[in-house]
Amino acid sequence: MKNIINAYDGINKPDLICFSHLRWNFVFQRPQHLMTRMARDCRVFFFEEPIFTDESVAHLHVYQDGENLYVATPHIPYGRDEVELNATMKELLTELIDTYEILQHMSWYYSPMHLKHSYHLTPVVSVYDCMDQLANFKFAPQELPLLEQSLINKVDLMFTGGFSLYEAKRHLHRKVYAFPSSVDTSHFAKGRALRQDPADQANIPSPRFGFAGVIDERIDIELLDKVAAARPEWNFVMVGPVVKIDPVSLPRRPNIHYLGGKPYEQLPEYLGGWDVAILPFARNEATRYISPTKTPEYLAAGRPVISTSIRDVVHPYADKNLVSIADDAATFIEKAEAILADHAGHDAWLERVDQFLTQNSWDKTYSDMWQLIHAQHIVQNVVQPSAVYGTQA
Repeated sequence: MKNIINAYDGINKPDLICFSHLRWNFVFQRPQHLMTRMARDCRVFFFEEPIFTDESVAHLHVYQDGENLYVATPHIPYGRDEVELNATMKELLTELIDTYEILQHMSWYYSPMHLKHSYHLTPVVSVYDCMDQLANFKFAPQELPLLEQSLINKVDLMFTGGFSLYEAKRHLHRKVYAFPSSVDTSHFAKGRALRQDPADQANIPSPRFGFAGVIDERIDIELLDKVAAARPEWNFVMVGPVVKIDPVSLPRRPNIHYLGGKPYEQLPEYLGGWDVAILPFARNEATRYISPTKTPEYLAAGRPVISTSIRDVVHPYADKNLVSIADDAATFIEKAEAILADHAGHDAWLERVDQFLTQNSWDKTYSDMWQLIHAQHIVQNVVQPSAVYGTQA
């Protein structure tokens, strides 16, 4: 088959409405990586969960973040009951569709909770990108499992954010595909050429053990505290927002440094200044199916990694001797001391890392997802193949 150029026109090209529980400007992760790439091929409308306000009238705040990408945030007055809330969300979603003349669209879900106000839509293709087992998270709504089953029954395609989640969900839908966390290698590789530390990290002595990500109930704060207490000469740099847990519950020691959330663009500067990157996740229901995006990002920055035994880190990263595993303080200290002492083996390890990362990128993940969407379009005879995805043979 000859090359087929993406030949969408303004009328026939489906837009995409992405329903997310994560805010667009919170932490740059899986939804942001995929939707920014999706916006190269179609208009993307990122529909967020509501913000509750003291205003008397509900309204939809929409702003554009780059070409073809629109972030839509419902603002809803306090005090509305569940029925009123769902009705208002449905009205604001309809307003979005009417205002931007969305004639045909694909639906892309990250949260089943959005099904309550979008069940009436008739997308040309619908996708559930199940990046986490949200029902296991702290403060998860009780109705979430039932809504998830309803969503799975409704969508055409289902993607999972890791292999363990795929194993748990594969029997629930006839078209389930695993897409583990990927990486923008060129972005994080900038950390390998670090020339100057960010100001708030510059005065923290080495060796530095760093974490970048959301600090919540998934973090093993007891493990962090024990290691920091046992090795006061080591410094632990925690980069990321604290959510869903009381900051007072976090261990406070002179050698633990909480630097807050940082823009995605600056993360390589922080990672590049660490001696070891860490994934100190607790082993609980909230982490049972996670596939940490930080694993390949740490590796792309050239940082040795110590992680607890999260299944999607053990397989494949630890299996390939790319990441060290430690579930208790004594083992963590043993692994850390070995990494800090092994200067000779770093180059050989980094060569294995780079070889592994050649098969792991958000561009490839996005391309593979698009091929599945393309095939689904053809099966449903919604649009012509040439109007969906450029293919070659």
